[in-house]
Amino acid sequence: MTTSAQPNEHLVNHFTRKLECETDASDVHADQEAGRRFLLIDSRGDAAWNQARVVGATHLPTAQIAQRAPAEIPVDMPVVTYCWGPGCNGATRAALEFAKLGYRVKEMIGGFEYWAREGLPVENDHGRIPHATDPLTAPLDATTCDCT
Repeated sequence: MTTSAQPNEHLVNHFTRKLECETDASDVHADQEAGRRFLLIDSRGDAAWNQARVVGATHLPTAQIAQRAPAEIPVDMPVVTYCWGPGCNGATRAALEFAKLGYRVKEMIGGFEYWAREGLPVENDHGRIPHATDPLTAPLDATTCDCT
């Protein structure tokens, strides 16, 4: 007789909560392309923003969120934060600041690094910056990784 495994409620709850708080570059780009309503926040400083950023992002450094967000961003606007990459917790800090203010917020895991490595559009003040997709981080001949 075989028995079926029962869901581990603790793990189901953990991963459900994680998906409520996190997204990734591919999903953010898909949401942009679909015209979904949200604001993508680059929480890095001026030098990083000026060097390159996600096309369509808004610059709001973490230290300025508490002061500027209530006046500039409607509280019912969903927010996604990003910083440099997985070795930086700046996006987490920015997401925390938005959460404290009552915003529905997610952190874009992988940050700007994985956005760029996946070949997604980046720009600076002079326009789009052409760059190649890193074959170790994204499929070269497909639009998604099919991991949904």
